[in-house]
Amino acid sequence: MPYRPLTLSQAAARLHLSVHEVEQLVKYQEIPFTRRAEEPVFFRRELDAWASQRLLGLGARHVAAVHRSSSTQRQLPNGHERLIPRLFQADWIEPELRSRTKPSVLRDMVKLALRTELLYDDTALLRGLEERELLCSTAIDQGVAFLHARHHDPHLCGESFVVLGRTRQPIFAGAADGKTTDLFFLLCCQDDALHLHALARLCAMAHSTPMLDGLRQAETAIEMLAVMIRNEETVLHELGAGNAR
Repeated sequence: MPYRPLTLSQAAARLHLSVHEVEQLVKYQEIPFTRRAEEPVFFRRELDAWASQRLLGLGARHVAAVHRSSSTQRQLPNGHERLIPRLFQADWIEPELRSRTKPSVLRDMVKLALRTELLYDDTALLRGLEERELLCSTAIDQGVAFLHARHHDPHLCGESFVVLGRTRQPIFAGAADGKTTDLFFLLCCQDDALHLHALARLCAMAHSTPMLDGLRQAETAIEMLAVMIRNEETVLHELGAGNAR
């Protein structure tokens, strides 16, 4: 029931936080909620949009904690879910984006998304990206951005996918550290839960592996895909080691 409000405990589970942490966020009005019979309730779309924005602002340790929690919830019987082979293809990676400004990056990344032949409405996707960037930039430190619409329409694409573009020259994309960005991921997922899990996985890889350096040194799209597959295995190995302790 996507429109049924969540209770405090349900919201905490969805956000991979403790009930006390969510209570504190409510107390200081740092999270979207409303009250019914004096109790806070939360709506999935607003909560997931807030969680996505929050995740981009977290440091490495907190990203790792969110990633571990989301991965554990989605763990398969034979191990953790591998997202890179599921969401990426080499043909969906462009090592030579000619974009020189942030608006042109958004347009060019949507054109790249059309290569997947899974995108139904490129105009709606571009509008969603522009609205999200007006709210707050999805560029973080280390020169990488994780573009996405604020809300995820299941009818926008045939299947969930991610595309990756590397600009020929770094551009200013609004990162909090004021530095330029040259690596742009565009996430297009059919549901918020998969989006948050994929975003947590990519952020964990960006923070805790040499993935970004590898992506900059790779010469071809095939090499860039291999870099991501290799570094996903690194974070999955760390998850397994953590579970064994």
